[in-house]
Amino acid sequence: MKILLIEDEYHAHQHLISLVEQVAPEAEIIHVIDSVEDAVEWFQQNPAPDLIFMDIQLADGLSFEIFNEVEIKTPVVFTTAFDQYTLKAFKVNSVDYLLKPIELKELKSAFAKFRDVHQGKDNFDIRSIQQVVSNLQNQKTFRSRFLIKKGQSWQSLPVEDVAYLYSEDGLTFAIDRNSRRFQLDVSLEKLDDQLDPQEFFRINRKQIIHFRSIEKIHSWFNHRMKVNLKPKEPFESIVSREKVKHFKAWLDR
Repeated sequence: MKILLIEDEYHAHQHLISLVEQVAPEAEIIHVIDSVEDAVEWFQQNPAPDLIFMDIQLADGLSFEIFNEVEIKTPVVFTTAFDQYTLKAFKVNSVDYLLKPIELKELKSAFAKFRDVHQGKDNFDIRSIQQVVSNLQNQKTFRSRFLIKKGQSWQSLPVEDVAYLYSEDGLTFAIDRNSRRFQLDVSLEKLDDQLDPQEFFRINRKQIIHFRSIEKIHSWFNHRMKVNLKPKEPFESIVSREKVKHFKAWLDR
């Protein structure tokens, strides 16, 4: 069995290779590809493998773009950090998915499903992949991290580590759960659209808060609300009057 890995995270593909060696020691990992561009070129120049493990988010874009450039008739197992409840609807025919971090039990299940396809117990249909691709492309995805420059170095700030964000003097800042402040190269207006509305709420023109950063909520003047945040914010966090109704609904969902 010849397997192609399309994955741009070194530790992720090393972990997957290790699991594959346990589940299917007879399998051969023929190549590891880390970008859409290289994947398209590889498919154009090489015979099809027996199975593909394909990360959805690659270094240069979404792996769905590969299907727009080349015809793939090989069974695909998507590896992804997308929400599992969203993807369960697409676990059909010979298309499967593994939610990162990948677990041995789930990989065994994916291989069992592949063997059914490979041995003719199931009919592999490229339309099943095309349907998955179409549905997932139509879903909105939200920002997962920020690239932060600190002097001459760079670091990544995961969105889940952000307690709240605010604008000041035309600049945007994020405060993480350890009270560290980071300047961001994106406006609060854009962040309001990029952040998951299940987790973040823009309480006023200058602040966006994470649900888990809320410590206490008070009634305030003029039918507004005051929020105490953790870590403690350097200013009062007031929910504007026009936002109060939506804020209550957001808290009560």
